[in-house]
Amino acid sequence: MSPTVLKVGSYRVVIYTLDHPPAHVHVISASRIAKFSLDPVLLLDNAGYLSRELRKIERIIIDNQPLLLDAWNEIHRGTE
Repeated sequence: MSPTVLKVGSYRVVIYTLDHPPAHVHVISASRIAKFSLDPVLLLDNAGYLSRELRKIERIIIDNQPLLLDAWNEIHRGTE
């Protein structure tokens, strides 16, 4: 299962329930996907996004970091 925890425009921010630490999110749009750690916010992987899109996505994650960390902790409570 992969709950969408945030949607901004065409970007869907997902946390996989069976995923591993450290806290991170996957950002999906069309056939593109990127993976960002949440603390600190860093790009971990990219498949298809252009640099300018990655900067925009990074800003979205930074602006929503507390919400995303709370979601990660809620989804993975008791699994770490």
